[in-house]
Amino acid sequence: MNGKDIIAKLKAAGWVLDRVHGSHYIMAKDGKAVPVPVHGKRDVSAGVAAAIARQTGVQLK
Repeated sequence: MNGKDIIAKLKAAGWVLDRVHGSHYIMAKDGKAVPVPVHGKRDVSAGVAAAIARQTGVQLK
């Protein structure tokens, strides 16, 4: 799963794009901000995907 796929799932769950800092998209909701790395079509590592899922509460798989 690449960064764009993760961003699409987060947007569907109500997260919005707050800002972009380099290759990291900062998604925000309810005062929380979570960075999502976007490196083209390269997949995000399993550990990073798990951390994003844990921080956001969104099931990514």
